Amino acid sequence: MVSTFRRYFTRHMNALRIAPWGLPDAPERGPVIVYSNHPAWWDAAVYVLAADSLFPAYESYAPIDAAMLKQYGIFGRIGAFGVDLDSPRGAADFLKAGGEILAAPNRALWITAQGRFGDVRERPLGLKPGVARLVERAPDCTVLPLAIEYSFWLERGAEAFMAFGPAMRGQDLVNLARPARLARLEGELAATLDRLSADVQSRDPARFRAVLEGRAGVGGLYDGWRRMAAALRGRAFDPSHEGRAS
Repeated sequence: MVSTFRRYFTRHMNALRIAPWGLPDAPERGPVIVYSNHPAWWDAAVYVLAADSLFPAYESYAPIDAAMLKQYGIFGRIGAFGVDLDSPRGAADFLKAGGEILAAPNRALWITAQGRFGDVRERPLGLKPGVARLVERAPDCTVLPLAIEYSFWLERGAEAFMAFGPAMRGQDLVNLARPARLARLEGELAATLDRLSADVQSRDPARFRAVLEGRAGVGGLYDGWRRMAAALRGRAFDPSHEGRAS
C-alpha cells in the first residue's frame, strides 16, 4: 500500500525533502505522538512516506475527518480512523481511540493538530486542544512537532519539505496545566516552522536530504527537444531545469 503512495507522489511531486537538523529524535521504545501543521491535502501522503522511511519499527495511525475517510477509503487500509472533530462526541472518540492506540509501545499517532488547512505563515497556529489532552492518556509517550511546507523551485513539480522539532516527554507536558501545555506545543511547532521556512526560502537543496525524489523535467515536446539536442552534441541528457541541453 505504501508503494501506491510512493508512485503517486513521485508522479506529481518533484521531491520530499527533510532538513538534516530536523531528523526525528525518535525513542528506542515507547509510543510516539507526531503533531503537525496542516498546509495542504498532500499532508496525508507525507505522513505515509515519512512513517515508512523514518519510523519503520512503528505501527502508524492517524485520525482523519470521517467524511474524507468515506471519500478516500484507501487511508483506512493504512491506519487512518475517522472522527468528527467538530463535535464534542467526535473529540471524545478521538481521545478514546488515541489512548487505545498509544497503549502499545510500538505505535505512532500522527495528528494534523490545526484540524483544518492553514497557511504556513499563519500565527498563531490555532492548534486544537485535543492534542494537549491526548498526552494525559499516554504520559509515557514521546511528542514530536513536525513542520511541513510546500514550494515550487526549479522543476514542474512542487517540493515537499519537512522537519521535526525537539522531542518532548509526555510526562513533562502532563505536569503543565492544559493552557500552558497547549502553548508549549504550539510554540515548539511554530519555531520549527520558522526555521524550516528559512531553509525553504534559500532554495538551496544542499540544506536538505531527499527522502524521495520524482522525475525531474517538464516532459512533452520541450524535454524531447532538449534530449535530442543533448544527443546531437554527444552529451548525457539531464532532465532537470538546470540540466544542459546544448
